[in-house]
Amino acid sequence: MSAKKNFVIDTNVILHDFRCLENFQENDVYLPIIVLEELDKFKKGSEQINYSAREFIRLLDDLSDNDLFEKGASLGPGKGKLFIIAGDQYSERIAASFPERTPDHRILSCTLHLSEKNKKAKTILVTKDVNLRMKARSLGIAAEDYISDKIVNVDIFRDNQNEYDDIDPELIDKIYASKEGIDISELSFGDKIEPNECFLLKSFRNSVPVRYSPFTGKVKAVEKVSCFGIIPRNVEQSFAFELLTDPDVKLVGISGKAGTGKTLLALAAALKQRFLYKQILLARPIVSLSNKEIGFLPGDEKQKISPYMQPLFDNLTVIKNNLMPGAAEAKEIESMQNDGRLVIEALAFIRGRSLSDTFFIVDEAQNLTPLEIKTIITRAGDGTKIIFTGDIYQIDSPYLDAQSNGLAYMIDKMQGQELFGHVNLLKGERSQLSELASNLL
Repeated sequence: MSAKKNFVIDTNVILHDFRCLENFQENDVYLPIIVLEELDKFKKGSEQINYSAREFIRLLDDLSDNDLFEKGASLGPGKGKLFIIAGDQYSERIAASFPERTPDHRILSCTLHLSEKNKKAKTILVTKDVNLRMKARSLGIAAEDYISDKIVNVDIFRDNQNEYDDIDPELIDKIYASKEGIDISELSFGDKIEPNECFLLKSFRNSVPVRYSPFTGKVKAVEKVSCFGIIPRNVEQSFAFELLTDPDVKLVGISGKAGTGKTLLALAAALKQRFLYKQILLARPIVSLSNKEIGFLPGDEKQKISPYMQPLFDNLTVIKNNLMPGAAEAKEIESMQNDGRLVIEALAFIRGRSLSDTFFIVDEAQNLTPLEIKTIITRAGDGTKIIFTGDIYQIDSPYLDAQSNGLAYMIDKMQGQELFGHVNLLKGERSQLSELASNLL
């Protein structure tokens, strides 16, 4: 059995996962008083971090009957205790390196004080702030990232679609000849295939892109279909349309670098199936860049979020431009926008809603936390299909990375479920210049 440790947790860990106290096993957890002060600033608001702050404070309130400052409160059977570090004496060692008493430096001071006071147990600062971890290590303080919801295998976001060589050409001919496809048992590696997995079968003579459907138990050829004027330009995009247009697959993850067509394909597939759903809803998280918050923008609520939603409108424009001038489909898009059947809005406005018979596209999902992803999926009512699109290597949030973002977490946890499918797009199709820049810069 490993030695018991003391963990000091930073505010960003709580805002990332308000249930984090459940994940420290038999070790004790310490909460600097400055963390409570910071949480107090996040209580008001409708964003996920505001909800997390409120929920964590409620959890603390449930433990308030215990002596959190001296004896600590038990976190449950087989778990350690929670302590609040009330003192705020600024360490001379910290002051020598970081004289400014910022919240981060005060947390460092608390961690150092605890490690010096209790030398029998190793003291570790847990924070999602890379800079704070570096500062801690520069002072000899152990520091770690919060890894409870990190995925291990990110290869599924680097590799091409699965390819299987040396297939009997007559078996491939059989797949092409049958509308229903072949039974999964006819493939020698069939037990390795995940539900709704799309892959390529190749022989010395021919090849066929296929998908395994868990609903029929069949491996069927994937056809190249057009959705509202958008035609797949590669086999990966055909795979995406295959899953996007199957109403039995209720949850789809589309990952890939910029310019691979993630959002465009999802929107085109939604429009093709417009008669199956009461509403098509497109949303994306608002992540401010260059320290510009949404409040600095003039106008009402819709005018404020408009610049953030523009990429979604751009994809809608691409679809319109692919249609013939005056085409009925183009007029249908206008009609759907006017009567609320096609809605583009900020993701923050989804909380608390129940979405029934909705085709729901969440763009830039790599900027969401695992908890935010769960919150969105639990909004799904009867007849709803949810699509998450994003690039796990293009994250704007300072406390997320390729392993801890919500999109990667959701895809990793949902693998093997019949209601879920994932396609990773690798080839950029926006333009030659876009692809060149994506690969070289």
